[in-house]
Formats: sequence, structure tokens, C-alpha cells
Amino acid sequence: MNQFLFHLAFPVGNIPQTKEFYAQGLGCETGRESAQALILNLYGHQLVAHVTPEPIIPQQGIYPRHFGLVFTQRNDWDALLARAQQHQLPFYQPPRQRFPELPLEHHTFFLVDPFHNLLEFKFYRHPEAIFGLQEHTQIGDRPGLSSP
Repeated sequence: MNQFLFHLAFPVGNIPQTKEFYAQGLGCETGRESAQALILNLYGHQLVAHVTPEPIIPQQGIYPRHFGLVFTQRNDWDALLARAQQHQLPFYQPPRQRFPELPLEHHTFFLVDPFHNLLEFKFYRHPEAIFGLQEHTQIGDRPGLSSP
């Protein structure tokens, strides 16, 4: 077990659809469950899906809010991509390569769950780009937000 685990709570509309997307689709193990919440194990990290009575409004694009994983091995990223395709999970953005030929180069895809939560899964070609390379200012795809 990791020394530290990441925890994220997020809104959903109901538990059955949550289990279908996250457990059957993504392969998350399920933990404790009630009519109002479900604990999920996403690659060793704790997600808690909380049913909310308020309408969950879709975002207009991937910013500012999304969550997911950064894979340290390309084959793990490829395996999750294949699983998502096999289970016909809805892609918000299909697999693609960002910043090709730059030190920030990475592969990414976005999924959207039944409740409009956006999930990103990525693999960096150069591991030092995950937290470092501060001399580069590109973060994401938003035009006008990076320095030249």
C-alpha cells in the first residue's frame, strides 16, 4: 500500500450508474456503499461518489475541473484505454498526444461519467515533466494562458 493515498469526493446522481461506469467500466474495486454514497478504489486511491439531489450541470470544456491519473508506465495507460474502449465508455476527448517532440510530451484521453464528471488519464514520455521542467510554461490546451 502507498504511504499516502489521494482522496477525492465528487457528485453523482445515483449509485447504480456510478457502479456501472466506475466498477464495471473502469475496473475500480467497490468498498463501502449506502444509498447515498459509494467508496471506489481507483488504482489504490480513494474516490467517494456522493449522491446529490441538485442538478449536476455539465461544464463547458475540460477547464477548470477534471480529475484522473498520471500513469508512470505506458503499458498501463494503454491497458486502461483499451478497457475504456472495450466497455464503450464515453470519451469526452479521444486519445491524443499533447506537446509532441517537446519535453512536456504526453498521451491523454478524457472520459465523461454519466453525471458529467470529466476524467483525464495521461502518460508523460519524460517523467520529469510530471512535476518539474519549470522553465516550460505550457499547462493544458487553453489558448492565451501560457507564456511564449
